[in-house]
Amino acid sequence: MIIVDSSIWIDYFNGKKSNKTDWLDEALGIEPIIMGDIILTEVLQGFQDDKDFKTAKRLLFEFPFIEMLGQEIAIKSAMNYRILRQKGIRVRKTIDVMIGTFCIHHGFVLLHNDRDFDAIEKHLKLKVIKI
Repeated sequence: MIIVDSSIWIDYFNGKKSNKTDWLDEALGIEPIIMGDIILTEVLQGFQDDKDFKTAKRLLFEFPFIEMLGQEIAIKSAMNYRILRQKGIRVRKTIDVMIGTFCIHHGFVLLHNDRDFDAIEKHLKLKVIKI
């Protein structure tokens, strides 16, 4: 299963072309992409226009949905954040540690465009799509 981070979805909806948004465009309907609650929130909160919000919501609801944060992932995320901090690594957004921890826990692969995940990949063995 593949989790697409909000950093990619936001670029995709904004029409920003990159190798990763091109990969997503080609993967839609082919690859096993799932939508998580945390990512859904991050993507939808950025829409200014109600029509665009509703269109994006409708499109994102077409993916299988999964709740990403519960007690177990919350605790593991805190532990992973602490591990990174002990290595001198400051993650800018706690939510990225939560997403990364969720992917690690379930063995999912992440497509992202956010440098916070680089440390999670290197030190905590997050699997990412390399493009």
